[in-house]
Amino acid sequence: MEENKDLEEVLSEENVKKQEQAEGIEETAQAEEALEGEVVDEAAEKIARLEQQAAENFDKYQRCMAEFDNFRKRTTREKASLYDDGVRDTLEKLLMVVDNLERAVAAQEGKAEENDSFFKGVQMTLKQFQEVLHGLGVEEIKAMGEQFDPNLHAAVAHEDDENYGENEIILEMLKGYKYKDKVIRHSMVKVAN
Repeated sequence: MEENKDLEEVLSEENVKKQEQAEGIEETAQAEEALEGEVVDEAAEKIARLEQQAAENFDKYQRCMAEFDNFRKRTTREKASLYDDGVRDTLEKLLMVVDNLERAVAAQEGKAEENDSFFKGVQMTLKQFQEVLHGLGVEEIKAMGEQFDPNLHAAVAHEDDENYGENEIILEMLKGYKYKDKVIRHSMVKVAN
């Protein structure tokens, strides 16, 4: 009987050990599940932070590209504006030469002989200057018989005359010119009424 008791004790001890091992395995499994849950939560938080950071970086990238595109467009406009301003400044200086050639031709018209080669040379030079200006896009501002427009004309004299309408230009003293719809020089005019 003693042997049975010993055997029962041994078996009981083994069952206790197995039960303890099973409980240990179960505790280990629970600990592993808890650890996996913490790891998953940490990973999810890290992914969320990285996604937010990626979204912020993408937003910064888009803003940077938009700013660069605006810079490029602004620079292109400024270059074109600088070119146009330079052309206008140059044309403004050349218009004085055209004015003097027109005065020379006007002073000699009707007086010059038909074979006066100097007069013909001045006329041809004036015509060539006018063709070059027209080729560059320079236009004369129409004045005679037009209504006075302060954006295009500069009134230097005024006359009361019932033969003309109100604010009608009756005399152009100096021609005005435009380049690409911007006035290079206003027409100096005499206005009626």
